Parts: sequence; C-alpha cells; structure tokens
Amino acid sequence: MRHTISVLVENKFGVLTRVAGLFSGRGYNIDTLNVGPTEDPKTSRMTIVTRGDDATLDQIVKQLEKLVDVLEVQDFRADEYVDRELVLVKVSVDSKSRAEVMQITDIFRAKIVDVQPNTLTIEITGDESKTDKFLTLMKSFGVLDLTRTGKIALPRK
Repeated sequence: MRHTISVLVENKFGVLTRVAGLFSGRGYNIDTLNVGPTEDPKTSRMTIVTRGDDATLDQIVKQLEKLVDVLEVQDFRADEYVDRELVLVKVSVDSKSRAEVMQITDIFRAKIVDVQPNTLTIEITGDESKTDKFLTLMKSFGVLDLTRTGKIALPRK
C-alpha cells in the first residue's frame, strides 16, 4: 500500500541525507521524494511517498520523529489532504497527430510549453491519477522524454 508522509524539517545541511539514510538503512524504499522551502526560510517540507503495511508506516513515522532537525511528521493516510504533481512530457507529433495531441492537452487543462517541428513539450499538473491517465493517452503518440516532480501535499485543515 502506498503512503504519503509530510516531514517538516529545519533547513540545514545534511537533513536530507539523514532522512534518506533512515529509509535505506532499514530497507524501506522511497517511491517519490520532493523537498522544498516553506514560507519560513528556516524550514523545508519533505513529501515522501513510500510503500508498506500499516505497521511498517508506523515504524517509519516513529523513526522520522526521532531524527535531529525533524520538527513535525504528518502521515496523510488517515487525514484529508491536497496533493499535486508536475509532469513535463515531450511527445512525438506530425502534421496529422499534432491537432489530436493539442485537443487532449486542452481537455486535461495541460499546457504546451515548447513547440518544435516534430515534438510538443507539455506541462500537466494534478493528482497522480490525472497525470497517469494523461500519460497513458500520450504513449500512443510516442513519449520521447519525461520528468515528474513527485507528489507534493498539504493537509486540508
């Protein structure tokens, strides 16, 4: 089962290494990891997506709370939260497929951010389900390159 964990940390050298080391040292895998500053320049927020049963997740949360420079850990499995992901995808197009790719892009409220004679680079944001559905449709045209930010999340309350 996939779980999303938000970790508020002090914005200091080595914090990311300690968090990643906790996961690797205990044999836990990180599916996605996103780190960025918050409104307070002294803190950063890590959004970590990992897999495991409830007991594994409880262990991860307890271990994270013990780390130096960790201020708060939120397990989003039970709480309501808002999440988003950003994807940039380069798709192969020709004169026949260009209009169809543009139409699908419009339906998903995505943006074309670069136009070349044989490719379109598209930016899409949304939850993981939306971005996955969009990418599934783009595969039939030929995905040439792709990058994803990983999930970011905040609690609703």
